[in-house]
Amino acid sequence: LNWEALKYRTLYRTLLFLPYAVPGFISILVFKGLFNQNFGEINAILDAVFGVRPNWFADPTLAKAMILIVNTWLGYPYIMVLCTGLIKSIPADLYEASAIAGAKPLTNFFRITAPLIIKPLTPLLISAFAFNFNTFVLISLLTDGRPDILNTKLPAGTTDILVSYTYRIAFTDAGANFGLAAAISTVIFFLVAILSLLNLKMTQSNDQRKG
Repeated sequence: LNWEALKYRTLYRTLLFLPYAVPGFISILVFKGLFNQNFGEINAILDAVFGVRPNWFADPTLAKAMILIVNTWLGYPYIMVLCTGLIKSIPADLYEASAIAGAKPLTNFFRITAPLIIKPLTPLLISAFAFNFNTFVLISLLTDGRPDILNTKLPAGTTDILVSYTYRIAFTDAGANFGLAAAISTVIFFLVAILSLLNLKMTQSNDQRKG
């Protein structure tokens, strides 16, 4: 998308950024309909091409794959904008010198582009990971943590994350198990705090290199 010779670059960027402009909960509910086993368009296409209609919400592996697909759809525009800005900041002289030396595009990527964007991008990726650590809305609206894990003392789902599991044992299936919920919340707090400190350290390290 940074290639100057590419026609309609602005149009492509706009189309790729559109998922970020749509409220997340709306996108999640739309995908929930698309993945419906009987009436969803995704299964309609799979049935027409391969003759199969997967039950995305009942199979643990398919449910996890569905969550990854939807979460990627929700998150990739943010990473795309970051990478586009970082690539744009790379001096054009480096690519010109590389072209004079006869380097191929793949060589440019591994020798110039990737090394120059990976360090400033790392703190942003850590912060994005910390944000995805608490994607309660995605789990709640798409699968509600299900399908359930059988023969467990406390109700738990195969697609539950710590946040959704905490909510579940405190307010829904398992009853008011506030003690365990509080303990898990404390663990979540420390995990996010560690990620935040790591992000801060890496940001300061990048600033010192620039200085």
